[in-house]
Amino acid sequence: MLILYNFGIWLYRFIIIIASAFNVKAKKWLSGRRTQNIHKTIDCIWFHFASLGEFEQGRPVLEAIRAHYPNQKIIITFFSPSGFEIRKNTPLADAVYYLPLDTAANAREFINAIQPRFAVFTKYEYWYHFYKELHNRQIPLYVISAIFRPNQIFFKWYGGLHRRMLTYVTHLFVQDESSKSLLQSININRVTISGDTRFDRVWANAQQPKELPIIAQFKNNQPLLVAGSTWPPDEELIAQLAVFYPDWKFVIAPHEIGADKINRLASLLPADKIVQFSQIATLNRPLEYYQILIIDNIGMLSSLYQYGNIAYIGGGFGTGIHNTLEAAAFGIPVVFGPNYEKFKEAKDLIALQAGFTINSQQELDLVIEKLISDDSFCKGAGAKAGQYVDEHQGATAVIMEELKR
Repeated sequence: MLILYNFGIWLYRFIIIIASAFNVKAKKWLSGRRTQNIHKTIDCIWFHFASLGEFEQGRPVLEAIRAHYPNQKIIITFFSPSGFEIRKNTPLADAVYYLPLDTAANAREFINAIQPRFAVFTKYEYWYHFYKELHNRQIPLYVISAIFRPNQIFFKWYGGLHRRMLTYVTHLFVQDESSKSLLQSININRVTISGDTRFDRVWANAQQPKELPIIAQFKNNQPLLVAGSTWPPDEELIAQLAVFYPDWKFVIAPHEIGADKINRLASLLPADKIVQFSQIATLNRPLEYYQILIIDNIGMLSSLYQYGNIAYIGGGFGTGIHNTLEAAAFGIPVVFGPNYEKFKEAKDLIALQAGFTINSQQELDLVIEKLISDDSFCKGAGAKAGQYVDEHQGATAVIMEELKR
């Protein structure tokens, strides 16, 4: 199986090389690793994140470590350019790198260079050679906010290599009892149910959100739907809602903000009713005139939800929904597409009638009509969402008790 794993890593790199000729993200993935200079470090703490979402998920632990060990050097690595490009200058780290491709030689060289005291990986990142190298050197490795499902490779007859990876982990902090039981079924017992650190992150953000006066001006005391991390199938649905509800305001924050993506989104909407955030300074009309605001930058979404009455979370018609908790923390109901099965919090919100899943335009229309026409139902759903987030804080404290040892 290790031969197949190594071949898969090689094949992945080969595909990235081919894709880099026409894909900007692939080009950054490749060039970032080729050109980075990893400086020699002694006795650091190493945090690894797949991308920006995992960074925000693990951020409460990162901040707690920084506060508890103020003089300790911290190294952060990212797998994806979307995380690296946005957080490469974060003050929470002394250095930020791309994670080298997972080969035995790369793992040795990288760990030789940074010499971590211990390593913290978040949620889904499992890399055989890095895990094994840490294990061989007796460097503690922690995985936080992990979640496991029966259909994952760890629990298949052919998953021996991946089960071996888990034996290299010093301690796993999982989100729920089901994950712990699954791990125990394959004799992985160094497990603690801590919950999900994202609750700590979004709760803290909702207590002291960054104020955005321009968004308040755009809203102009009218009801507002915030559509976050949208993809084209989501945007086609939202465009229809904007026509059906002319008295509502809409803020749309696409997951991808390239010019072609923004132009496609704009083409779905009435031209005289839309404005892009980057164009606000050049408007000839008052901002309040416009019905739809397109956010064509990165970094505002977690603060936008404070102005919303309803949130639509994108990704549910693709590989999976994005972060529902950012919106729920502000006490507003959340609506999302059908691909949410991997997300425990989405299932919980649905069970509480604080979240609503839809499969089509017709279903979206029905849900939105219910929320808009019945104000007490809408506010009740939002209150349940906020309470759900509030009640599930505390994962960071559980994890820190172990890390302090």
